[in-house]
Amino acid sequence: MRNIVLSATFVLVIFSGCSTKEYYEPKVQTTQWEISGQLESPIVDRNYDGAVLQDGEIITKDGVSKVKLPEGYRFVSKSGGWIIAAKIDGTLLLIDEKTPKLQKKFELKKTVAAASVQDDTLAVLFANNEKALYSIKSKELILKEQGNAPSAVDSNIVNPYFLNDLVLFLTLDGKIDIINTKSKKLLRSMIVSSEDNFNNIIYFNVIDNNMFAATSYRLLSLGEKEMRQSYELRDIVFDKDGVWLSTKQGEVYSLTPSLQLKAKKKFPFAHFLGMIVAKDKIYLLEKEGYLIEIDKDLKNYKVYDVDIQDGYVFVSDKSFYFADEYIDVIK
Repeated sequence: MRNIVLSATFVLVIFSGCSTKEYYEPKVQTTQWEISGQLESPIVDRNYDGAVLQDGEIITKDGVSKVKLPEGYRFVSKSGGWIIAAKIDGTLLLIDEKTPKLQKKFELKKTVAAASVQDDTLAVLFANNEKALYSIKSKELILKEQGNAPSAVDSNIVNPYFLNDLVLFLTLDGKIDIINTKSKKLLRSMIVSSEDNFNNIIYFNVIDNNMFAATSYRLLSLGEKEMRQSYELRDIVFDKDGVWLSTKQGEVYSLTPSLQLKAKKKFPFAHFLGMIVAKDKIYLLEKEGYLIEIDKDLKNYKVYDVDIQDGYVFVSDKSFYFADEYIDVIK
């Protein structure tokens, strides 16, 4: 699913990206994968880094957090020991994860799309694609960079990424803007994709000496060489062995870190809701209530039945969360 952003109010209208009436049906015998546990309340919102339950509890990539969001705030990210939350009016709140009563508030006056923290630096990407750095201690503006405001974005907006003295802004118009926090200068702007709509960066990772970034249309690998490939992406997972991605056509690809094709498997009419990499397996949650467990080389796979309830789906490092339940794939 994708989200349409209407002007600077950042109002999201969600619609289904699948119009076909044909559904995925496994060609192999299935067995049941039991529900692992129950949440205190159902998921009512989600983004790239986390989900929020009806009672205000937060789920991050690490699992359920003890922090509860104050009323009126949405979850932005977990970063540098802080839970970052924001209101639509631009009020940004830092909540200490270990001591939730310790909080810092910023009145930024513009809607926040993404944010991250390192030491005393708060990096913010606004909904109009403007980038800014603030001092957490003094709350003073350190740097501001303008950007081209997008008309429509994918809901998976990636938070700024700190790398030593650099902060990488994963923009809403398909670029990676690299800023030096010491010199306070924009060093480089890299184009990942140049589509007109839904062109924001939706995935980003740095593993060993390789940097990976993707929009809904293009995948970039930057290591010894700069490589790009075109896919209609749903999900991407990475580890030291390579890259795996699923597409809107029900395909799963295994790629080398330099994006060379290693293997491909197609699951006709599959609509994948999430993907997890674990040791020698890849796990994909499918919309019709199936969990596909496939070897990393994509040669062998099993399909399990899962009782999926309708609602938001969030994928952590080891679990699929949906409605008020979850299943663990890594014990």
